[in-house]
Amino acid sequence: MVLSVANVAKEQEAFICEKLQIIARELHPSVTEDEEIVRRALFAVRNQAVVFHRYISVFSILTTTVRDVRAAEVIIDFQGNTISCSCPQEGWCRHQVSVLLSLYQYIDSVQEWVSSWRSKKTVDLQALANIRTPESWLKMVDEVLSHYFHGDEEIPAFMYTNIAENALEKLNKQMPFEREWQPIYKLFMELAVVNRLSLRFTKSCSVDEHLLENFFHKRFQSIQNIVHEIPGTSRLFATDPFFDQMQFLLRELLFEQEGFINRKMNLYLLFWDEVFTEKRRALEELVYLQEQREMPVPEVLNVFYIILKNDSAIEENIQHINPEHVDIHLGLVKFAYAKQNGRAAELILRAILPHLEAFIQRVKNVYRSPVVSSIYSLYEHIDLSEDEEILLYSSFGKDGIHQYSQYLLKHKRYGEWVALQQMYPSSIEHLEYNGLKQVAEEAPALVLPLYHFYAMGEIKEKSRYNYKQAVRIWKKMKAAAKKAGKMNFWEDYIASVRDQYKRLRALQEELEKGKLLG
Repeated sequence: MVLSVANVAKEQEAFICEKLQIIARELHPSVTEDEEIVRRALFAVRNQAVVFHRYISVFSILTTTVRDVRAAEVIIDFQGNTISCSCPQEGWCRHQVSVLLSLYQYIDSVQEWVSSWRSKKTVDLQALANIRTPESWLKMVDEVLSHYFHGDEEIPAFMYTNIAENALEKLNKQMPFEREWQPIYKLFMELAVVNRLSLRFTKSCSVDEHLLENFFHKRFQSIQNIVHEIPGTSRLFATDPFFDQMQFLLRELLFEQEGFINRKMNLYLLFWDEVFTEKRRALEELVYLQEQREMPVPEVLNVFYIILKNDSAIEENIQHINPEHVDIHLGLVKFAYAKQNGRAAELILRAILPHLEAFIQRVKNVYRSPVVSSIYSLYEHIDLSEDEEILLYSSFGKDGIHQYSQYLLKHKRYGEWVALQQMYPSSIEHLEYNGLKQVAEEAPALVLPLYHFYAMGEIKEKSRYNYKQAVRIWKKMKAAAKKAGKMNFWEDYIASVRDQYKRLRALQEELEKGKLLG
């Protein structure tokens, strides 16, 4: 049966048009490499280099070959919504584009599609890249990103991460050859893309918050990797305007665009910790901030008080803590430790202590335990009063049992330690993680009720494995009783257990094997 390409094209028109829309969005006419892909694909179509072999209608799979310097096999799975090519190029290649355009010619004009795509080219990225100024670099970013936007049309939240990665891939193709310029270029482009995209999505009326959180998270990780390549000293004089522009972009991101303040603050702290290292620049930023009539994030002043070691200004600025910004203060504490300003960290930690419980309760259950561990690691560096320590651990609640246990062990308050474990029962393994061994060593009589509780829990499961576990616990209980001088109690206790569960033959056998009865 002869393959009718026209029928396949008409049947799969929606798929073909959708893929060409994606190509039009992801390939940019201002990028030389992208222009080359479309030009060579069009050449293949005109020269009938695309050969259609077979179409399996049951599975909607089309197999083709593109005659090139080396022939490439392109397979389209219409049902699976995929198109693949045997060539080694990642992403869209000229072979895939040529096959789609060859099908599209049965639907509409290929020449009009190409002309429409090329009409979006307004500047030459390579020419802009050769003009090494912050203004030309920003024009490059705006040119590439403009290709994804159509007026005020809303962009789905899930697309922002893909748009950023695709845009940066194109921008990084124009990277300077000089090694000392490359990390600066990458950092500039990352920050500019985040700045421009966040301005776009904060205007959106219906955004999916967790997807945009993921956008910030990925870009933060990428920027974090780049900043380590930036030299802290001995920078080229010619790079100063680019750092000035990044300082402005960062300021604009934090103060002039709404939403995701915590993510943006993390980015702000990262730059002022590892990129903007000159004292002169910090003083300039502080003066600028102090001159502003309104300060959407007044906590940001503490960044520069920390850098400049102005502890009295920090004390004054934290007189009134915004309970909604506790996480910003926690970021400032980490920043203070990074800047070796322990006094500033201590001042902030004491100030936010009354607000910790409400902050922790707002954290989702699945994230609460690691958040508590992170907060505890910050407070470990300072000496709290007894009242402050009680306030800290009560703020943690059940997610801070381990930390509170360590505190009670440190002060040898073993009775309270046992009461805490009884209040929040878990498992014998977790009990040992919380310090059971130390209490059994120094106050063995206190742990006997705990051993009993967990042994009874194993018996309730009624399996030989659990009976063996119960015997292991009783062995530890016997050792604690012996150390406490309570062997009479132990003998009465184990005899009572044996009598109570005399119908459980498997348990009786395990008791015999464990030699707990003699």
